[in-house]
Amino acid sequence: MSTATVTSARPGQVLADLVPASRVRDAALVLGGAALTGLAAQIAVPVPGSPVPVTGQTFAALLVGTTLGARRGFASLAVYALAGMAGVPWFAEGTSGIGMPSFGYILGMLLASVVVGALARRGADRSAWRTAGTMLLGSAIIYAVGVPYLALATGMSASAAIAAGLTPFLIGDALKAALAMGLLPTAWKFVDKR
Repeated sequence: MSTATVTSARPGQVLADLVPASRVRDAALVLGGAALTGLAAQIAVPVPGSPVPVTGQTFAALLVGTTLGARRGFASLAVYALAGMAGVPWFAEGTSGIGMPSFGYILGMLLASVVVGALARRGADRSAWRTAGTMLLGSAIIYAVGVPYLALATGMSASAAIAAGLTPFLIGDALKAALAMGLLPTAWKFVDKR
């Protein structure tokens, strides 16, 4: 097999490891993950009574962490966060900066990308149920940072922040986990057949 072809899967790998290794590959994956997250953040539906919209951003961030692994996933979300803080309008609904009440969710995505990436390296993305658990854990981490930040940024009580920044998103998170349950294990099955 030449170095230009996709290698077969081995334990301890994430999907991105199947692409021949190089610094160019890593840079492209990191930048691509940041861009995917920025694009997915533009899929936004306002939630009545909440300053936080439903977006594709969290799904993209968890997918980036899982497919790239902890190190590259974190780097990708760091590029996304830093570029958005610097003024690139690719946070939810085309916003940027750190002054918005939903910025804590972006910080949570950084941490979640590390955790889901580390779990994926241990095979947590190779079966449907383990993938669902990984995605739900990643979502919980995002909320663990995002909801308290929302409360602090807006002056909401803890219960109001939970009602505005967590409860309306649970059904969507279950759907995102179900989508990941189908995508990631299917990708591994495809790789294993090659």
